[in-house]
Formats: sequence, C-alpha cells, structure tokens
Amino acid sequence: MFNSLNISASALTAQRLRMDVISSNIANASSTRGKLVNGEWEPYRRKMVAMEPREKSFNQVLNGELQKQSQNSLQGVRVTGIVDDQTPFKLVYEPTHPDATAEGYVRLPNVDLSKEMVDLLASSRAYEANVTSFNTGKSMMLKALDIGR
Repeated sequence: MFNSLNISASALTAQRLRMDVISSNIANASSTRGKLVNGEWEPYRRKMVAMEPREKSFNQVLNGELQKQSQNSLQGVRVTGIVDDQTPFKLVYEPTHPDATAEGYVRLPNVDLSKEMVDLLASSRAYEANVTSFNTGKSMMLKALDIGR
C-alpha cells in the first residue's frame, strides 16, 4: 500500500543530496586550495552524486511472485556514492595570484557554473515531480479511506 510513497521518498532523499552537492560545487567554484596533496595545494575538485535503481532482477521478481513474497523492500533509487569529477583543472594566467606557479598560471577548480546550474535545475524539477507524485499517492490513499467509511 505504501510502495509508491516509499519510492517517491527515496527519490526525494537522493535529489536533495544531489542539490546539496551541486550547491557545494557552486560555492567552491573559485577555491584554489581545496585539498593538500603531497605538501602542495590542489584546487577544489567537482563532486557528482552516483545513483542507481533499487530494484530486483527479473529472476528475483519471478521467484517472489511464485512464492508470493512482498516486493516492497527493494524499489526506488539509492545513492551509491559521491565521486570526484576527473576532468582537468582550468589554467588561468594570473601572475599576481598567491597560488600562481613560477610561469604565472593558477590552477582553478574544474567546476563549470553553467553545467552546475543546469544540473541544479534538473535536480530541482525531479524533486518537484516526486513531491507531486508523493502527494498524489497520499491523496489516493485518503480517498480510498473515505470510500471505506
């Protein structure tokens, strides 16, 4: 009965985490000192959220149907991790910057603000769609309860 609500809730949680990571990327878009590696500062590296469906394989679904087991436990989406984007850092000629090399170049984070804004918009729309789905499922359950009265 609560299967649709659980699926929407898992997607809401995943999209919220995705929006948080994107916000972190935007906030650190100009951080030249993100992590200390071998005694040298490395710029902030863009992070991405990896997600995958939480669903059973066809054999598991078939066996569950044959044995009449509940299938509610493994549906929806789950976050598998937060991974670093391995694209190279941007080099900008700015000899007066404190982190400039001897040649005058500064390594900047691999964060592209336009890409982050598009990802944030997509994540926000997915979140809104799942809120709508959740509310629709809740409304249908309430209507079913009203019919039972």
